[in-house]
Amino acid sequence: MSGDTCLTTTLCPAVGPKPKTCSFKGGSLGNKYVRLNVGGSLYYTTVQVLTRHDTMLKAMFSGRMEVLTDKEGWILIDRCGKHFGTILNYLRDDTIALPKHRQEIKELMAEAKYYLIQGLVDMCQAALQDKKELYEPVCSIPIITSPKEEERLIESSMKPVVKLLYNRSNNKYSYTSNSDDNLLKNIELFDKLSLRFNGRVLFIKDVIGDEICCWSFYGQGRKLAEVCCTSIVYATEKKQTKVEFPEARIYEETLNVLLYETPRVPDNSLLEATSRSRSQASHSEDDEGFELRDRVRRIHVKRYSTYDDRQLGH
Repeated sequence: MSGDTCLTTTLCPAVGPKPKTCSFKGGSLGNKYVRLNVGGSLYYTTVQVLTRHDTMLKAMFSGRMEVLTDKEGWILIDRCGKHFGTILNYLRDDTIALPKHRQEIKELMAEAKYYLIQGLVDMCQAALQDKKELYEPVCSIPIITSPKEEERLIESSMKPVVKLLYNRSNNKYSYTSNSDDNLLKNIELFDKLSLRFNGRVLFIKDVIGDEICCWSFYGQGRKLAEVCCTSIVYATEKKQTKVEFPEARIYEETLNVLLYETPRVPDNSLLEATSRSRSQASHSEDDEGFELRDRVRRIHVKRYSTYDDRQLGH
């Protein structure tokens, strides 16, 4: 063994005399190895490494603090030894390769804070911030895989829910000329709304349903409105599927579901402002609250266009 390489093993709890307390005279040992028992893991290193930085370890091994030793001369440190090897490597090189997982970085940062190694604490904090930005996007859109999953998402959400179902492969007929463009416009609008309201509304996608393009709006776990963007067109001798882009209606229903943000009870003043009539204002508070909740619009837009372009006599 050469240099400052450390050796780690695991010790079984020993039964014997209590550890001795003494002041460590590091100056007399110079670069000689010292033996450390950190929570049952054994390490060899030098006083020079332990005292390079102004940390608690420097205070321990420069004689400013008392240390515990067992009968065999191992210096005892009552901390978990899992990350102590990484601590030593940082003291040697002023840099290390941090663990990949957030939990291990948090554990290492806790040890660095205990030993007062501020440089390593800063490294861990920066890495955790980078990982948070990398792995925890601000706007996350679930794609449901089954009706049960959809039901659980909607029931457990504390936010209003907007769902876009699109599935072009379910078409039984041919599409009209601008249907593909309108389908893309619906998808683009969904993305824009999800970016704008992601903190207030849960947006989910459904690509396994039976409809070709349909918006659904939920508040407090129940369906409030639906905007179906497809219709059947009878042209010449065959049916065609027409995909529409009712942008204004979609915006309107998205704004309506904002009334159902937490707290779970809708704001009566907002409901009253968006209701179709404000009559019967002399009812009691209970009756008024019930009536206002009943006034929430439940619009089911599902149009079937029927027209025939065939000439007369055919």
